[in-house]
Amino acid sequence: MKRVGLLYIILASILWGTSGIFVDILAPYGITSLQMTFIRGFVAFVCMVIFVLISDKNLVRTNYKELLLFMGSGLSFFLTASCYYQSMQLTSVSTAVVLMYTAPVFVMIYSVTFLGEKLSFLKLIAVIGMIIGCALTSGIIGGFKINLTGIVIGFMSGIAYASYNIITKIEMKKGINPIKANLYCFLFSVIVGTLTAKPTGIINCISQNPLVVISFSLGMGIFACILPYFFYTMALRDVPAGTASSLGILEPMAATLFSVMILGEKLSFFSAFGMILILTSVFLLSREKNL
Repeated sequence: MKRVGLLYIILASILWGTSGIFVDILAPYGITSLQMTFIRGFVAFVCMVIFVLISDKNLVRTNYKELLLFMGSGLSFFLTASCYYQSMQLTSVSTAVVLMYTAPVFVMIYSVTFLGEKLSFLKLIAVIGMIIGCALTSGIIGGFKINLTGIVIGFMSGIAYASYNIITKIEMKKGINPIKANLYCFLFSVIVGTLTAKPTGIINCISQNPLVVISFSLGMGIFACILPYFFYTMALRDVPAGTASSLGILEPMAATLFSVMILGEKLSFFSAFGMILILTSVFLLSREKNL
């Protein structure tokens, strides 16, 4: 396993973790979570189209069965980001990112219920740890004031993210090129955003401060989407998929660090301990799959 592969994963995790910064900057200009997701997907799609046209135009070719999968991944991708960004605004960046990272637990529940996988002792411990961790992080344990809507939407981002992971795994098992899968995922994400996010409203937001809104919108698409996907894909050439998945836990850590150091968010002891429990549970699940 080459060190450069590990470096790529670290870079990808750090870049993914910057999403909260862009949300915090763009939200005051009236850009909704749906519109942010549309912007992110649109910028990513344009970049992917340029890359595909330069590298391999054959990647554009697809069929009906693949399109059904791409529609599913695009919808789940859009829902994941939209719920994630909305949860950030209602709770905090650190809480939202940890709730989104409950996705592996939902994948495990799906696998046990519908795919016949066995519920091992380690999986059971991970689920219990996640439940306690979520209660601590949300403030249910500890007596803190909570935003129930934000917590529920945060869990919805985790469920949507789990759906995205399941569909992506199916795509990879069918031998679909990852670049092609991402291209069409972004395309259908843009289509969903066009129908639901009222993208024309973004023009009014831009008029308030064109330089800030346009530059940070482009930054969100490039630094919080395209570049981390590029680095992660590059890393998979040198790093086993299981190791890469385990190291993905660095993203919520990076997001939490950014939220405290840059956005000035504060973490209580209970919240911090809850996040550690959730991340440990996710790590245990990702490692068990590769034992």
